[in-house]
Amino acid sequence: MEVLNSWDQWVEESLSKLEALQLLRSLRPIYLRNEPQNPIGDEYQKASKPIEDDFEVFDKMQPFDRSSVEVEISEPTFLKWVHEVTSSGDEAVCRDDLGDHKSESCPRRFKKLLLFSGNDYLGLSSHPTIGKAAAKAAQEHGMGPRGSALICGYTNYHGMLESCLADLKKKEDCLLCPTGFAANMATMVTLGNVSSLLASGRKPLQHERVAIFSDALNHASIIDGIRLAERQGSVEVFIYRHCNMTHLNALLSSCTMRKKVVVTDSLFSMDGDFAPMIELVKLRKKYGFLLVIDDAHGTFVCGKSGGGVAEEFNCEKDVDICIGTLSKAAGCHGGFIACSKKWKQLIQSRGRSFIFSTASPVPIASAAHAAAVIVARKETWRRREIWDRVRDFRALTGIPISSPIISLIIGSEDKALEASRHLLRSGFHVTAIRPPTVPPNSCRLRVTLCATHTRDDLKRLTAALSRCINFQDISINGSNVYARM
Repeated sequence: MEVLNSWDQWVEESLSKLEALQLLRSLRPIYLRNEPQNPIGDEYQKASKPIEDDFEVFDKMQPFDRSSVEVEISEPTFLKWVHEVTSSGDEAVCRDDLGDHKSESCPRRFKKLLLFSGNDYLGLSSHPTIGKAAAKAAQEHGMGPRGSALICGYTNYHGMLESCLADLKKKEDCLLCPTGFAANMATMVTLGNVSSLLASGRKPLQHERVAIFSDALNHASIIDGIRLAERQGSVEVFIYRHCNMTHLNALLSSCTMRKKVVVTDSLFSMDGDFAPMIELVKLRKKYGFLLVIDDAHGTFVCGKSGGGVAEEFNCEKDVDICIGTLSKAAGCHGGFIACSKKWKQLIQSRGRSFIFSTASPVPIASAAHAAAVIVARKETWRRREIWDRVRDFRALTGIPISSPIISLIIGSEDKALEASRHLLRSGFHVTAIRPPTVPPNSCRLRVTLCATHTRDDLKRLTAALSRCINFQDISINGSNVYARM
C-alpha cells in the first residue's frame, strides 16, 4: 500500500505547486434565496429535510410511470425507419398533430412504441416529484446559470447535490460537471497533470509519467480523456483485454513506473457485463494503483441503497475516484466525480472540461437533488422491479444475463438492421448498434430493461425477438457472443 500512500503525497505536492503558481481554483457558492434557508457546508443533509416533506413519493408503479417507456413517433418517421431511409429528423408533422384535436385536412398519424433502448433505468424521467422540483426552482430563480461554476454558476443548489452524491458514494466530496462525458474527460486530464506539475515546468521523463491501465471496452469519454492526456506527454497508456485480470496483472507487474492508475467502466454500456471488482481490489492491494471507475450505468441501479456497483460488491472504500452521471437512472442531466476533497480541488483546478463549461442550470440541479436524495432513496421498489425484470428475461429466454443491459450480438449490419426493423413493426423501439460504436461484424440489438416495464411487456418483446433470433445461440461471452438470424 506504499504507492497508494504516495498518491496522497503526489496530490498534495501537485496542489502545493498550483498554489505557488496561484493556479488553485475555488468554488464560491452563490446563495439563492426563496428556497429553504440552507446553510452552505456540513448542514446540507440536515437542511434538506424540509424539501423531502414537500414532495410525494410512491410505494408502487403509477400510471405516469408508463410514459417513461411508452413513446410515439410520426408515421413519416416510422416509414423512413422501416425502409432505412436517411433522416435528419425534419419529417413533416402537421401542426394539429401537436395539439389536442384532429383536423380533417391533417389527421393525427403517430405510431405508439414500447421503448427498450433507453437508459432511464428507474423510470424517473417522468416522476412528478422531480418535475415539481425543477419547476419550483425555475419559477423562483429562472433557468440560470450565470456562467461557469468557477465564476458565478455555482449555487447552494449545486452544493446540496454534491453533498448528497458524496454521501451516496461514501466519499469525502463530489464535483458536479455538465455531463458524464465532461466528468471523465476532466478526471483523465487531471491524472496526467499530476506528472506535469511534479516535473516543475519541464516535460516529464518516461518514468515520471502516469501509467494509465484502461479496459479495452471503456466508454468513449474515458478513451478521449486518456488520448488528450497522452497527447500532452504526461501519461503512458496500457490497454488490457476486456475484464481480463490475468492480462492486467501481467501489464502491472512489468511496468516500472510508480504512478499507476487503473480505470474501468463498472457496468459496461454495450455488453452489459460488470467489471471484476473483487479481482480489481485484490490487484489494487498488490500494486497500490489508484482505482477509478465510471459508474454511469450502476449508480442508483446497483447496491442496496443505489450506491452503485462498488456498493453491490462491498468495495466502496477501495474505489478512489467514482465518476457518474445523472442522465441515466436519475432521469435528469449532468455528471459528477465523487472523490476526496484534495482530488476535488485538483480536478476543479486542472480539469478543462469542467473549468471551461457553463454550470448546470439551477432547475436541473434541483431536479437531480430530488431524484437522488428523495425518490431514488425512498422508492426502493424501483430497484426491486428492475432486477425482477432481469430475472424475467432470463426465465423467458434462457439467456443468463447479469444486468438490465442486454447485448444481442448478431453480426452484420444488414442482419442487425433487419432485426431492428422487425421489432419496430412489432411495436418496439430497439435500435441496431453498428460501427463505429462497436467493432465490425459485432453489430447488435442493445436491449435495456427498466423498472417501469412489466412482465407482460417482456413476454411480448421476447415473442417478437424469437421470430428474428435464436435464443439458444446466445451466451454471455461479451463481444464473442453471436446470435444466428
